[in-house]
Amino acid sequence: MGGQPSMQELIERRRRLSFVGRAAERAAFLRNFDVPVRDPGRRFLFHVHGNAGVGKTFLVRELEQLAREAGALTAYVDESTGSVPEAMEAVCAQFARQGRRLKELERLLDRYRERRYEADPPARGTAPGEPSAAGMTLARAGLAGIGMVPGAGPLAAAVDPGQLASAADRMRAGLSAHFRGRDDVRLVLSPEDVLTPVLLEELARAAARFPRQVLFFDTYERTGLFADAWLHATMAQDRYGVMPGNVVVVTAGRNPLDLGRWGHCSDSVAEMPLPPFTEREAREVLAGQGVVAEPVVAEILRLTGRLPVLVSTLAETRPADPGDVGDPSATAVDSFLKWEHDPVHRAIALDCAFPRRLDADVFRAAADCPDEAAYALYDWLRGLPFVTERGGGIQYHDVVRAPMLRSQRLRSPRGWTARHTRLAETFAGWRREAEAGESAEESWTRDGWRALRLAESYHLLCAAPRVALPRVLRDVVRACDTGEVAARQWARALAEAGRDTDAEAPARWGSDLGRALEDGGPAAALQLLLNRAGFEPATEALARSVRGSVLRHDGAYEEAAAEYDRAIALDPTLARAYRSRAMTRAESGDYAGGIADLDRALALAPDDSRALAVRGDYHRVLGDGDAALADLDRSIALDPARDTAWASRGATRLSRGELAEALADLNRAVELKPGYGWALARRARVWRALGERARQMADLDRAVALQPDWAWVACERGDALRVAGRHTEALAEYDRAVDLDPDYASAYASRAVSHSELGHHTEALTDLDHALTLRPDYPWALTRRAEIAARATGA
Repeated sequence: MGGQPSMQELIERRRRLSFVGRAAERAAFLRNFDVPVRDPGRRFLFHVHGNAGVGKTFLVRELEQLAREAGALTAYVDESTGSVPEAMEAVCAQFARQGRRLKELERLLDRYRERRYEADPPARGTAPGEPSAAGMTLARAGLAGIGMVPGAGPLAAAVDPGQLASAADRMRAGLSAHFRGRDDVRLVLSPEDVLTPVLLEELARAAARFPRQVLFFDTYERTGLFADAWLHATMAQDRYGVMPGNVVVVTAGRNPLDLGRWGHCSDSVAEMPLPPFTEREAREVLAGQGVVAEPVVAEILRLTGRLPVLVSTLAETRPADPGDVGDPSATAVDSFLKWEHDPVHRAIALDCAFPRRLDADVFRAAADCPDEAAYALYDWLRGLPFVTERGGGIQYHDVVRAPMLRSQRLRSPRGWTARHTRLAETFAGWRREAEAGESAEESWTRDGWRALRLAESYHLLCAAPRVALPRVLRDVVRACDTGEVAARQWARALAEAGRDTDAEAPARWGSDLGRALEDGGPAAALQLLLNRAGFEPATEALARSVRGSVLRHDGAYEEAAAEYDRAIALDPTLARAYRSRAMTRAESGDYAGGIADLDRALALAPDDSRALAVRGDYHRVLGDGDAALADLDRSIALDPARDTAWASRGATRLSRGELAEALADLNRAVELKPGYGWALARRARVWRALGERARQMADLDRAVALQPDWAWVACERGDALRVAGRHTEALAEYDRAVDLDPDYASAYASRAVSHSELGHHTEALTDLDHALTLRPDYPWALTRRAEIAARATGA
């Protein structure tokens, strides 16, 4: 090209020349580069937030360009990225284009993609972009991310087995059988644990050449769903290692940062709330396009409310008279297609407004063009100014897409219905191909399948809202079962379909479900469905069972049990309701009742590995080691990758004095899930029995680091310190345990012993009295109180 600038470079230069306003935000961002890392004034996180249309992405892109001009390595992530591994892929690709390869991370990501593909091949035609790893994440959350309750075993607060059902079970079993190396299983099931330390090491190495590095996370209301907790653990904690101090992170979304998570870091965070343009800024934008006539400026300011995206849209039309200032959305369509005279191109631009997102496959389905011309036309479409890249796909700006859709719906209602019907059938065909004989429960765990189902549902609603609405509302139940992210996707699809087709019912459902999710999460959304949807008995039973699971995870056990009872009354064959009710009974200490429910569940689904593992653990808690081992052996035989079954069997063998076998089982549990705090704490007991005090403390230290708010493991660590004669340190652990759980009798009793050893006999007797108030039949505490009382008298 002889050194001539590319079209993209020319467009970027013009964009930057037209950028006005936000001077304070730009200055604050640039100034931060010159603040030393150790200076209290240094900010490591900038969070841009404001309503849609205020120019968040525009500002973020400007900050990215400013950072590059300041010599920084930058990477930009938006909602086209659906998981932490995908975000790392974006970082690697963008860093490489700037001259810095993260080779070790690239190698691991290549391996991760290969192993993930082997475990869950992507569905053909998935839109937009490639399927993400969130299917793996769901399996990990349902099968390995288990919350623990003191004394109740590793499965007492497990994610409801019906949430992910046999899909995730078979996935994990298949992974263990398919991959010879345990590292590969861990990479697929816990990619963040494997990849993040390598990312941090790569960033540290890059600092020698690039001391300034900035990571941008745009559309944070969506990217934050997977990235916020990870960024916090990476930046504010040392879970994965040390984040280099030269790295700056910029996030941008509708809402302010979650103070519950980031509040303690407020002195390292710079909030950048973006209001609409000031009048002066709006006038600068208009003047930059030559729009200076006061009547015209006043009309634009009135119509747009100084919302940047609308001000910019109308400015580009350069109206000369107030009468020329039309509806901003309609003006946007005319503006962007005004100079496109080719009727084929104009028709394709309108046709491709129908899908919410496109990739090359969706483009071929939406556009009426010859196959041989499809790729060239798709590339042309990608270059239009109102089309934005979203990973492997594209989407129209809402301001442009909405009026395009409205004009076509009004011009040809039958054509509108026919086009949406055709697209729905296309996505349905791809969805059926993706299922490949698997069950509905299996399909719902996979991102790729859900993306196809969601697109199909949107187009069905647009084609025939009244006919499609009942089916889509049933899907919302499944989406709530999958998690809040999926539920919000379905609510958003309902709202958008209602808006795009001017149908009140789906629009209202989408809006109401969105508010319910915002106010009370999936439990509130499910209650709304139960109140208004008029489900048939089987669907109502499923909805009540799903709602019960959400309530149980929130600690509302009585409400959860009532929902399970109603579900079983409506559908006595719903195995998941029995399994879930069993876990609710166990939460209140009714393990025998839990076993009875699991007996019913297993009668309906005899090969349910998770139900067997849960029942085996409940047998362990009740002291029936033989029954526990029988269930746990069978659970492991059905699913050798079930870490909870290995951990529970290890604990059972420990209680029988079978130390070597217990150690082997607990080692296996920790290998399958390195962050398994309950298994680490139980293994610490084995090390104690074997006289391996250093290894005991190492496991307890890891367990505390993983779950610092878990009273039981704090007490376990306190016991280990007490036995080692380190009573002052032990007291600190016991104090933390009773702060976390004020009704923890054994923590009070154990703290009493350390108090006594330090000569604090009065405090010791007070603790023992409290322990016995909580548990009057506590033999160990009764014995210690007699001993300490005698010691205090002798003193």
